Order: sequence, then structure tokens, then C-alpha cells
Amino acid sequence: MKIIRFSLLALLLAGSKMVMAQSAKQEDFRPHGKALVQVFSNFTYRLSDSKGKPSFDISRAYLGYEYAFSHRFSGKVIFDAGRPDTSGIKLSAVLKNAYLQYNGDKLRLNFGVIPTSQFMLQDKFWGHRYVAPTFMDAYHFGPEADLGASLAWKFSPYVQLDVSVLNGEGYQKLQQDSALQYTTGLTIQPVKNLYARFYFDHIKKGMSQNTYSAFLGYAGSKVTAGLEYNYQLSHANVNDQDRSGISLYATMKLKRHSNLFIRYDKLWSKRNDGALDGWDVLNDGRLYLAGIDFHPVKGVTISPNMSGWYPVHDTHHIVSRFNLSLQFKF
Repeated sequence: MKIIRFSLLALLLAGSKMVMAQSAKQEDFRPHGKALVQVFSNFTYRLSDSKGKPSFDISRAYLGYEYAFSHRFSGKVIFDAGRPDTSGIKLSAVLKNAYLQYNGDKLRLNFGVIPTSQFMLQDKFWGHRYVAPTFMDAYHFGPEADLGASLAWKFSPYVQLDVSVLNGEGYQKLQQDSALQYTTGLTIQPVKNLYARFYFDHIKKGMSQNTYSAFLGYAGSKVTAGLEYNYQLSHANVNDQDRSGISLYATMKLKRHSNLFIRYDKLWSKRNDGALDGWDVLNDGRLYLAGIDFHPVKGVTISPNMSGWYPVHDTHHIVSRFNLSLQFKF
């Protein structure tokens, strides 16, 4: 009995100290917010079938605001402007993010129009979204934001599990049916500078669409590199429309605030009923990309880069692009 009383007293004292410390933190905290602006722009010279086409473009303009209500609770709203409307002439804006976040010591919860976890880590390792989106985003394996709720639990500094329940339509569409998408991912750091991630999602609309992804990344002081393999079963919920692909990328730090980066993608689709080509042969192919980026001042990135798309089908021409890409954010 004495041991139980002593344990209860010790827990009571510890709890009172935690409450007092939390109260002190709350007293010190002042709600605050800031505006968010990020713009992607580029000049492109596109060459295909010996025909060149120059163009200026604003591919993205993210405009938003984030606000911290307390140490634990915050909210973020971001509009994504840049996609042409149905006429292909005027730019349009959509609500990309609008969510409330709870951020605990080991637990993080999001609710609303939230960032998806499908390729978030890959995007950080690639690091050049203003030049080209990551593999799964570029080839429509899934959106970077969606309506729903997510949970991330950090078991240790080296292991994190994330799960989510999503609309499944992407952030540009409202819920159009009763089908929901369920996702789970595991991120681990087995050794210093090395990261691995495994991801799976499922959505059923008549036919089940399942997505599998494996990623391995290295983040050193001079070199960052990533390798990912992605497989999607019954793309767009259509039987036998399976797709696969790999993406390999690396960035090497140079002198004077500059980096050299390279990337290779390969996308292929399943061959059905003994066909010589995959069901999506017109979109299958390989991407080669290389460039240098410069950071003249904080928040500004300039990158001359070039890429080549080599389609699998011989009726499609090789497409080469010579770009001057620009990003600024504050």
C-alpha cells in the first residue's frame, strides 16, 4: 500500500510540474502568422521533329498564409495559380491546401485539403520541383494534395509511420462518389544519411487501384541522391491497366552557391494478351534531364537546364527542351 501511495504521489508531482511547464509555455506563446509566396517561371525552347518553339511560362504561383494558434495547433491556406483554364488561354487558381494541423512531440494530425505523403520525401530529395515534378506527380500516379485526414506517428528518431484517408479525387475536385482512398507509408533511417521509404495506397471504384512505391535516398554534405520504383495496379480503376517506372536523381554541391543535378526516368505499361507494346505505349518512354542551379540571394534560384523525352513508340518524335528556369519564394 505504501508503494502505491508513493507512486501516486510521484505521478501527481510529475503531472503538476508538466502542467506548470506547459502553462509557462502557453503564457510565453503569442499567436502569429506569415504570408507564403512561391513562383515558378521559365523560358523554354522546345525542339521536336526539327521544329523549334520558344515560349515563356509561369508554371506555378503558390500564394497563401499560415497561422500558429498555439504551440500545437496551426493552419495553412495555399492557392495554386498557373494551370490554364479549359480555353487554354487564361490562368486559373485552385485551392491546394486548407487544413488544420496538430503537431505533438511524436504525433502529427492534418485535416482538410492536406498535402499527401505519397511522394513528399522524394520531392525533398529531388529538390528541383520548379524544373520538373517528381516521378509520381509527373506521370499521374497520384496528386500532391487531397481532401482528407492524415496521421504521422514518430516511433523514434529513425522510424515514422503515416496513414491517411483521402477523397481520392485530388485537390482540384470535390467528393464525387462514396469511394475513399486509404494510404500507409513507413519511413526509416537505417544508418546516418541513408533513408528508406515504403508506401501503399488503395482505392476501389468497381475495380481496385493499388499503388506500391519503394524509395532509397542518400543525403550527404556534398551529394544528395535518390532512387525510386513505382508500380500502379489497374490505373484509373481499369482492369489490366498496370504501370511501372523508376526514377534516379542526384544533386552535387558546387562552389559559389550552385549545384549540378541530373535525373533519369523510365515509364512503361503492362503488355496485355501477348501484345508487343504496353497498353499505354503512346505515353511510355524515358526522360533524361540535367542542369545547374544558382542561388544569387536568399529565396531566388536560377537554373539553365535541358531535358530529352524519348518515347517508346516510333510514331512519336524525341522532344528536347532547353530551359531557363526561375524560382523565388518568401
